Amino acid sequence: MPEDTMQLIFFALACSVPVVLIGAVILRATSNRSLTTSMAVLVLIPTLSTLAGIIGVSGLMFTHELQRTAVVLAVVAAVTVPAAIVLGREQARKTVWEKQIREQERAAERSRRELVAWVSHDLRTPLAGIRAMSEALLDGVVTDSADLARYAEQIGCETDRLSRMVDDLFEMSKINSGALRLELEPVDLRELIDEVLAANRTTAERARVALHAEQPDTRIVVAANDHALGRVLTNLVSNAIAHTPPGGRVAISAGCSNGEAWARVEDTGPGIAEQDLPRIFEVAYRGTTARSPVAADGVPTGSGLGLAIAAGLVEAHHGDITAENRDTGCRFEVRLPLTEN
Repeated sequence: MPEDTMQLIFFALACSVPVVLIGAVILRATSNRSLTTSMAVLVLIPTLSTLAGIIGVSGLMFTHELQRTAVVLAVVAAVTVPAAIVLGREQARKTVWEKQIREQERAAERSRRELVAWVSHDLRTPLAGIRAMSEALLDGVVTDSADLARYAEQIGCETDRLSRMVDDLFEMSKINSGALRLELEPVDLRELIDEVLAANRTTAERARVALHAEQPDTRIVVAANDHALGRVLTNLVSNAIAHTPPGGRVAISAGCSNGEAWARVEDTGPGIAEQDLPRIFEVAYRGTTARSPVAADGVPTGSGLGLAIAAGLVEAHHGDITAENRDTGCRFEVRLPLTEN
């Protein structure tokens, strides 16, 4: 048994340090295993090293006092190991949650920057057109009645485009801020599809695209806000028509499976580039030129928010929306929980 302080420190270190080193090796070897194993090893290392140091200082004499100390350490270990495991798991969950929150905040900030860049770019084009045509009218450059009518019609079209963009921005802001509140009621999905079909038939005819629906004879009742869900389907159908070449086809279908109702919009367009599929529902993301339609004047026809709004509204219905390529064109599918008929 050591007589002075220096010997006491030496014996304590000589006995406890090897235990710590062995524990470090075990901890490294089990680093890829469960959090429970790691936390148990972390707590046992100081406990066992303390016991080893006490045994070394006692000169390996297992006295009654050493037995008392060993019992105390055993009790402490029995209490601290489970507590460390529980607290470690809670801390790990908190760390993961904080990491996810930071990632979501970075993604939201990136989305906001992209949205600002999109707004500054896309709103500038119709505004420039309206300004140029209004200045031409004010300066008397255009005097012919036919030209006046054409300019007035074009200004109206550009104003409508701006109005749609502002409406989309307002809808998107409500979705992103969590301010969107929908009153859900039983809605027959088939009736909603019929309304969407009728509303988009003229657009499809103008684009020389065949538009039709395939629906079952039985009712498909879901808890929905008819206006919001109608906008989801309208956005999907408008997107499909815009990306389908003349002579192509857009089909809307509905059905039930596994306790869910589904609605699909399929087109015969060029499809979606594989690198664009993971981002197709992001704000203002149009993707590659294959899925970026332009009007006759070269200006994009969509606001870039249609699919993002559709995804937000589907989420508000506790549903899910997906996109996938097919042999020809692509398919968008909306799934919603069924309700009692």
